[in-house]
Amino acid sequence: MAEEWNQDTGETVYRSRDPVKNLKIRVVLQRVSRVSELVQRLEEQEGLGGGDIALRTLRSTIGTGQPHLSDDKEEVVISWQEKLFSEFEYELYKNEAVCQTPLDRQYHQDILSLERTGGRKNRRIFTYTDYDRYTNLEEHGQAVTTTDRETRTFLVERMANLRRRRQDIKPLDGAGIRNSIVTWEPSEEFIKNNHTINTPVQTMYIMVDLGPSGKLGFKENEHVLCTIRVDSNGVITFKPDVTGTKGPYRLEVEGHKRELWKFTLQHVSESVQRAEQEQEENLYKDLYSRHREYLNGLVGSDFEMPPAGTMRVFINGEIVSAQEYEFNHIYVHYFMELPKNWSSPAFQELSGVTQSCRPKTLGRENVAYFSYPFSFELFLSEEVESEDIAQWPVLYFEVLSLDFWQRYRVEGYGYVVLPQTPGMHILTRQTWRPVELGTVSELRRFFIGGSPELEDLTYAKVPSTFQGEHLSRFGFRTETTGSVTFRFHSIHQSRSFLDSSSLRKRKQSMLDRLRGSSQQTSILNVRDAFLRAQRRMQMARESLLTDILSTSKISQLEQSTA
Repeated sequence: MAEEWNQDTGETVYRSRDPVKNLKIRVVLQRVSRVSELVQRLEEQEGLGGGDIALRTLRSTIGTGQPHLSDDKEEVVISWQEKLFSEFEYELYKNEAVCQTPLDRQYHQDILSLERTGGRKNRRIFTYTDYDRYTNLEEHGQAVTTTDRETRTFLVERMANLRRRRQDIKPLDGAGIRNSIVTWEPSEEFIKNNHTINTPVQTMYIMVDLGPSGKLGFKENEHVLCTIRVDSNGVITFKPDVTGTKGPYRLEVEGHKRELWKFTLQHVSESVQRAEQEQEENLYKDLYSRHREYLNGLVGSDFEMPPAGTMRVFINGEIVSAQEYEFNHIYVHYFMELPKNWSSPAFQELSGVTQSCRPKTLGRENVAYFSYPFSFELFLSEEVESEDIAQWPVLYFEVLSLDFWQRYRVEGYGYVVLPQTPGMHILTRQTWRPVELGTVSELRRFFIGGSPELEDLTYAKVPSTFQGEHLSRFGFRTETTGSVTFRFHSIHQSRSFLDSSSLRKRKQSMLDRLRGSSQQTSILNVRDAFLRAQRRMQMARESLLTDILSTSKISQLEQSTA
């Protein structure tokens, strides 16, 4: 029989959304002694022949001297937090004089009700609910480690003493706000007392009294069959698990008369009927619809829309990082330039400065992580010419560094055009800085600080004051420095996106212009790629001609030498 025992006595965790009050467990307890094993073996050997007379006589003797079935086997169905009194509790709470707490007096009334209905039905199996003293003492006495010389810390003591029940709601003050929501100056004692997890948990113990027949009710004979814990999140923990298809659990009693018991735990909760399940689903649907209507009532259905003939652009951006710059303690200064027909609210700030950051080594690069957020709200008039729609706002930026004396140096200039399509975009832009001839300027930049700067940051692209057709930068010396990474989240909002009739009436709507601009951009990209390929072909032809000429010269030289 040893091979049939269930040896897995660890905890098993389940999760359920059903009310825990519907949980029911059937506990079957049965005595297994050496004599009963012998009888079972004799029954299995009856088909082999007459058998031995002494063994048959022993079996008949055992059958006549066997205890009553109710003392050898017991079966009880227990609901969640159902109180089954033990022999000791039954005799204790029957006496009204020992009942001091409201729980004791409640148990006294329950026992009187049992007396009127014929007494308790259980014999050996009983329970301790979440409100019994045993639950408090058991949780307080749990050890963290297996050593006998364990030293319990303050946190362990707090967790052991903590009865994790649902907390009472604090009273409200006259203004309807809870008192002491934030403790601005917490003391050390306050921090110690609140540094614990307070998840509401309920516990229930299924116990058994394995004392000799007629001598039940002694604490030393009580044993735990199963511990069930349920928290507020619907997590149910069994220790040990329900048996199901597994074998029974083994429980051996030490003493002058060693006895072996086995018990099984079966989940016998009633399954919900199809009609009740449909009713519950309809109830949840109705609850969710009411909650959705409540949220819609709070939010409302009238969203703020931009004026007619205007597209609103929301830009939630972030300066992610800057990499490969020479000095430490770098920061970024940026500002937004709005082209013609673009505008922003009066309170909108179109410039900003990040915090200074010290780079860290990542692989072979020095990277400074800013994670600096910024946001812009911009408006574009839809009644513009087609060539103006391609001009989108430009974000100009300069990277600077601070030295020990808080003097700044220019590390690079750059710009990035805002994305023309909604969504998330991650862009990395290279930067450059102006340099002077000679080593004096570099020595001045290193020791004293300061370097050549741009008076107008828009010179990084096309100056805003430039009115000509060709911009010459001949003789302007620059040096490539590092790069800056941006992340943009762009949102476009316009009445033209919703009004389909106006789209059909207008020959060139906002969407058409955007689409034409994107097509024009793609055409320009294809043309640039074609020009690059053409230049590579020309270079290849020139190199081929050079090789042919050099080969012919070598052959002529060889002939003349010969």
